[in-house]
Amino acid sequence: MSAAVQVSHLSKRFGDRSAVADVSFTVDRGEVFGFLGPNGAGKTTTVRILGTLIAPSSGTASVAGIPLEPANGPEIRRRIAIMPEAPGLYLRLSVAENLEYFAGLYGLKRPRDRIAAALAAVSLADRAGERCGALSKGLRQRVGLARALLNEPEVLFLDEPTSGLDPVAARDVHDLIDGLRRQGVTIFLTTHRLAEAERLCDRVAIMQTTLRTVGRTDELRDRVFSKALTVTTAAPLPDPERVFAGLPAVDGWRADGTAGYALAVSDLAVAAPAVTRALVAAEADVLSITPAQHSLEDIYLQLIDNNEPAGRS
Repeated sequence: MSAAVQVSHLSKRFGDRSAVADVSFTVDRGEVFGFLGPNGAGKTTTVRILGTLIAPSSGTASVAGIPLEPANGPEIRRRIAIMPEAPGLYLRLSVAENLEYFAGLYGLKRPRDRIAAALAAVSLADRAGERCGALSKGLRQRVGLARALLNEPEVLFLDEPTSGLDPVAARDVHDLIDGLRRQGVTIFLTTHRLAEAERLCDRVAIMQTTLRTVGRTDELRDRVFSKALTVTTAAPLPDPERVFAGLPAVDGWRADGTAGYALAVSDLAVAAPAVTRALVAAEADVLSITPAQHSLEDIYLQLIDNNEPAGRS
């Protein structure tokens, strides 16, 4: 099967300003793909291009297996859905009336069946008759998701779907995204919540006008950061150089606090046992020996702050 989204050397200029510059990436079918970057990085512009709302200045793309060309716009739009940060509901209409209106725009066959299925998917079947303006923001987000599911999209673009939601409402959205993944829906997720992206996404791309990097979080962690062990002892070592120097796969060390040590290593599986034996031989009271953990947020800040690409995949 062809990729859900294929982008090749895509660029978009607005006058003298470059919003997206020579961006290339692939999104596999059934993947949750995170699209990350600071404000003004080109994320929304890229989504608007892929959603057929604006034309690129150069480059090519395909969405749901269809080349991104003006003549193919209607067919692409039938196969995708876009949920912006503000879902754009008619607040004086009920939940069901909103969905009936949008089902009519899609020209759906059996709209009542599709509305019922979409409401069930977001656990809102019992709120169908309520006016949207009377719902909490979290519930309105769910209505927006139901609207995006009406046409059973192959590719679902979600722009900050949990923005402004409390933790419980955000968790409900996460559960829905996990459910859609299991159904084979491709989800293109833009978010500023990096912990959310790390939890949900199979791969992430980091944008800053150009594509900085793309890959799984563990891959990016290995590209951006060196392997390291963090050692904590109950009291400072009298002579840490004697303990750590010359150990297999240990490339260097530095004190990290009064009784903490950061060790640069080339192979964690070799270094950790050697460090443990050396500490025991030195009669140190060891509290912990752990691999250094770097989150997606650490990776993101390193790339954005240093303005250096980490490669592509």
